[in-house]
Amino acid sequence: MTAGMRPTARSGLSVGTKWGELYWLAVERLADRQAARWFLEEASGGRWPAVLDEPVPVGAGRVLLSLLERREAGEPVQYVLGHWAFRKLDLIVDRRVLIPRPETEVVVDVALAELAKLGVGAPVVVDLGTGSGAIALSIASEEGTVQAWATDISPEVLAVASANLVGLGALVAGRVRLALGRWWAALPETLRGKIDLAVTNPPYVAGTELAALAPEVSRWEPLLALVAGPSGLEALEEIVAEAPRWLAARSVLVSEIAPSQAQAAAALAREAGFCRVTVRADLAGRDRVLVAMS
Repeated sequence: MTAGMRPTARSGLSVGTKWGELYWLAVERLADRQAARWFLEEASGGRWPAVLDEPVPVGAGRVLLSLLERREAGEPVQYVLGHWAFRKLDLIVDRRVLIPRPETEVVVDVALAELAKLGVGAPVVVDLGTGSGAIALSIASEEGTVQAWATDISPEVLAVASANLVGLGALVAGRVRLALGRWWAALPETLRGKIDLAVTNPPYVAGTELAALAPEVSRWEPLLALVAGPSGLEALEEIVAEAPRWLAARSVLVSEIAPSQAQAAAALAREAGFCRVTVRADLAGRDRVLVAMS
């Protein structure tokens, strides 16, 4: 692309403006080439970079400028785009749900590995506090024998998970059920003692830690899904305490945790009666995943 394609107006929109010119405008305004490419791909209907030398339709140009304005206001890239990749899925995400992150992809890796060790023919898997559905839908789409339940306390959040579930098609959607309620209480009584794998990414930020989070997180992502309480362990403590009543005799609980919580989280699991408790590392080598086996 040549320097001559750079726009001179901040809006970048005029008759005959080309996509390549808007790309440089986006780079200038965002100081982020990757985000600029994502936004142009979104505005061009997925045709980037084939459209670089083509004139920009007025409607598409306005869409792009709107995306730039939202990002400049501090809104996370994922919410601006309205979707984000998680493992093999492209998930709808907005301010109702947490942004899917690589740390949670590791949680799914661990959960699938533990599920394989169990060797159950048609395992029952529960995702507690599902949010966008990232964990439950990944497990169900990657392990074709799973019967999954995904719970959340918020109807608005379950609406996002439902939209993502529909996007996976009938073969996967038929093996996943969504349930409204707080943690285990959302599940039918018929599941007591029959769950092979429970997996969760609960809120684990302490109230005193909120101010230290990046503004993109604290200002935009749902606090209900971030902050557990004064210690940050309140949600996990509740989940772990109830787990023995719901899990099968040979089963596993997998939970994302903050690295600083490893010892305390493991202690909670042992106090609840789990006999084999370990903590696994994330891709950066930080303690991130609690694994409690019955």
